Amino acid sequence: MTVSQGEKDRGEKSLLAVDVGNTTTRLGVFSGGELAGTWELTTPERLTVDETRLAVTQALPLMCDASPEDAVLACVVPSLADVWRRALMASCPGRTYVVGPGLKSGVRMRYDDPSEVGADRVADVVAARADYGAPVVVVDLGTTTNFEVVDADGAFAGGIIAPGVALGARSLAAAAARLPMIELRAPASVIGRNTRAAMQSGVVLGEVARVDGLLDAIAGELGVSPKVVITGDGAEAMSGLLRHETTVDATLTLRGLWGIWRLNARG
Repeated sequence: MTVSQGEKDRGEKSLLAVDVGNTTTRLGVFSGGELAGTWELTTPERLTVDETRLAVTQALPLMCDASPEDAVLACVVPSLADVWRRALMASCPGRTYVVGPGLKSGVRMRYDDPSEVGADRVADVVAARADYGAPVVVVDLGTTTNFEVVDADGAFAGGIIAPGVALGARSLAAAAARLPMIELRAPASVIGRNTRAAMQSGVVLGEVARVDGLLDAIAGELGVSPKVVITGDGAEAMSGLLRHETTVDATLTLRGLWGIWRLNARG
């Protein structure tokens, strides 16, 4: 997220941003408004507060030398939200902000019920609008494939939620006894000449076709071709397969969390 020198001065306090997804948890430390370092770990089904504090303690020196004062949390796993909140409160001496109802995002929501919008989706929209302008579409690849649409007025117009490519591959292998788990890469040709290649075509190239098709449909509804930002697992590989011109942004969600924190921390 681009910030002016004045904005940096107001954001000198160091910050730990945590994005807890269904598959991956990403941590980032911001110092002086800049992302100093990141760390990723697999999201487990269960965690204790002590285990979470230990993970934070071990990750911090690997990210940067700064000791974060505040923390901001986005968590889409309800069973882990309070665990992470309590761990961050114990790990950071300042305030811990949890993205959700009651926290300002600075984005006008056209969603029927804004409380239904996941914290990671809000963060994506905040960073995309700040860094890429409007209209813009974020394609966030993870357990689900999410499209976040920011219209020409800079408002969150809504989005699309679909099964992610890895989830699709696992479901296919689990539901059909004769189908194996596959490596998630594009096959040499669309027409597969063996089972694995045929599955890769259906799962990987099928996802590419779905993303391209939905981006066309979004542009049709907006009446303009928006910028497209792609983030999440395998974003670089997916971007290279799409027809649409895209910008790959691996730290978009973390920077959105910084933007939300900054808006709320300064009152």
